[in-house]
Amino acid sequence: MKIGFIGLGIMGAPMAGHLGKAGHELFVHTIGEVPAFLKEYKVTACASGKEVAQQADVIFTMVPDTPDVEKVLFSENGVAAGLSAGKIVVDMSSIAPIETKEFAKKVNALGCEYLDAPVSGGEVGAKAATLSIMVGGSEETFDKVLPLFQLMGKNITRVGGNGDGQTAKVANQMIVALTIEAVGEALLFAARAGADPAKVRQALLGGFASSKILEVHGERMYKRTFDPGFRITLHQKDLNLALSSAQKMGVALPATALAQQLFNTCVANGGASWDHSALVRALEKMSNFEIPAQQ
Repeated sequence: MKIGFIGLGIMGAPMAGHLGKAGHELFVHTIGEVPAFLKEYKVTACASGKEVAQQADVIFTMVPDTPDVEKVLFSENGVAAGLSAGKIVVDMSSIAPIETKEFAKKVNALGCEYLDAPVSGGEVGAKAATLSIMVGGSEETFDKVLPLFQLMGKNITRVGGNGDGQTAKVANQMIVALTIEAVGEALLFAARAGADPAKVRQALLGGFASSKILEVHGERMYKRTFDPGFRITLHQKDLNLALSSAQKMGVALPATALAQQLFNTCVANGGASWDHSALVRALEKMSNFEIPAQQ
């Protein structure tokens, strides 16, 4: 197939790579240079989203935030300007559900289909093609794109109509943030009590407290490897979506609000670009104790 991919960042680049490795012809647009490894495949660098849409049948977008998606899709030289009837736009960014529904309506009005398909799994999942993909849109369009999703992920679920994929992703990010906070508290407690946090983590992985976050992010905490990964600023954006939506709906999310404040503490201490596992650093500052680094 002729596939467009816009946004070749930490996650977008390996995701596009899986599509190229499978033999699909790629038309890409990104800020900066196209990553060198993608040039092994059939890749054409395009000057704009419009050019991508003119060349490709299915256009994927993977950019940071709601305004970025709007710009990519609807600016003067955006994707919408290059669409023709029958094409499919798939936004894999994590953005606001309400705005997603409006974007879908605009794309539908051009005779095209729209899926919101945010992902979970981070850089590790993007590279390993094991992402969880939460999809909103029609079942017919989902079925058409499913073989492409299967090249990038493992747990692929059509949640419902447009916007529902984004709602699922917001819920996912709430759980991730709160689990990072819990793992951070537990390993900080263990280290301050004099136990080896690496061995405590290993013991917990065999019990009911086991989780992917304990496995991956727990290791980052005691190895002090806080290069992203998934930047704190991006997780803040997702929690803002949760908290602002909760306010409109009258839903109480006290623990989510706490996690956001801990991320705010990290940012105030220069950590905007730290991996979100570095939330533990906020807890460490509050405790005046740091988990000892070890390899």
